[in-house]
Amino acid sequence: MRPGGFLPSVSVCIPVYNGETFLAETIRSILDQTWRDFELVLLENNSSDASWEIATSFRDPRIRVERNRETLPQGENWNRAVQLCRAPLVKLVCADDLLHPRCLELQVPPMRDDPSLALVASRRHMIDEQSRVIVPRRGLGGNLVGLHSGSEVARRVIRNGANPIGEPGNVLFRLEQFVAAGGWRSDRRFIMDLDAWMRLLHYGDFLGIPETLAAFRIARGTVSSQYEQQLSDEQQLLFDELGGSGVFDVRSLDVRIGRMTLPLGRARRKALFKVSRLAARRDDKALAEEQEAASS
Repeated sequence: MRPGGFLPSVSVCIPVYNGETFLAETIRSILDQTWRDFELVLLENNSSDASWEIATSFRDPRIRVERNRETLPQGENWNRAVQLCRAPLVKLVCADDLLHPRCLELQVPPMRDDPSLALVASRRHMIDEQSRVIVPRRGLGGNLVGLHSGSEVARRVIRNGANPIGEPGNVLFRLEQFVAAGGWRSDRRFIMDLDAWMRLLHYGDFLGIPETLAAFRIARGTVSSQYEQQLSDEQQLLFDELGGSGVFDVRSLDVRIGRMTLPLGRARRKALFKVSRLAARRDDKALAEEQEAASS
């Protein structure tokens, strides 16, 4: 709690494990928010690199840095990061992703002013290791811009065959509902975000903001690029659950279409990873040429 006993309106949390390469850039993108009333919680997951030193090097009263005594699995670490948050609204940002300066400014007021909203999401850029945009304005496909019920979102997510809502960095949710929904599920390792979004939509509506307010980094070693089959299997399981749960008004036709579009979502992800790898190889080649020229 800050001086005077006032809680911030929103908590941004960063769970970080061996994230020294991009962590400082991520932190700066959050501290540069035009919406100033927030706390930034960094949970350092017993890294073996300089993540702790980087996290504690920033001198800003809004920052709170915590450290796990032992390395936790990703799901447990993400849940603890949210548990450390004190504001009613929460955004989780991965340690290599970025926020646009107006992200909180445009996402917090709708959630604050409309208790019927469970999620607010925006579009995001896909960026490479040099923070260059490789795919602009991605997300909220299937007409997810604007106000939608949970059933509408469930149908469009299934028909999309991927994750049109997006990763945690471009989504804002309520702490109380997150706890009630059961938090991040470790058994849904590759779709923890999408699985959580659909459970949170049991509690309210969805608002899709058309602006691009975050950036998701696709770098060498990105987990989802290495486990495509597991990711697709988890998505199919989630889509089947949504179709049979009775919570959302999902039709059998939606599920059949989802089964057909699932390979398309997988192909789109593969294309993104390929573009990122090509950019990284070009950077490596350019660096090698510079070093060779300098040594000659």
